[in-house]
Amino acid sequence: MKQAGQIVLFQFPQTDLAAGKLRLALLLGRLPGSFDDWLICMISSQTRHFIPQFDELIQESDGDFIQSGLKVASVIRVGRLAVASANILLGAVGQISPTRLKLIKNRLAKWIAQQ
Repeated sequence: MKQAGQIVLFQFPQTDLAAGKLRLALLLGRLPGSFDDWLICMISSQTRHFIPQFDELIQESDGDFIQSGLKVASVIRVGRLAVASANILLGAVGQISPTRLKLIKNRLAKWIAQQ
């Protein structure tokens, strides 16, 4: 069963909509309505792309790193969002803490409200 906070595998598209690579994505939440669609964001091991006060960095020393299923320090790219049907989201590799998920959602909501 999918739930917000899980890290899943997903064929994340490029910004030009070309087929992308198999990547990790964070489930932010199921969208309302009758479709099983999820708002997700990309996770990258390329930590140089980290945008302070916007993205979320998860490191080996963090309390939820082991349960995340990540193998190396990674950045949750809050600005790399997509909506995906649950049937194309592959299995979960782990999950982040509820505290971290809430922080990411609040950060995203605050950014949207300021635009």
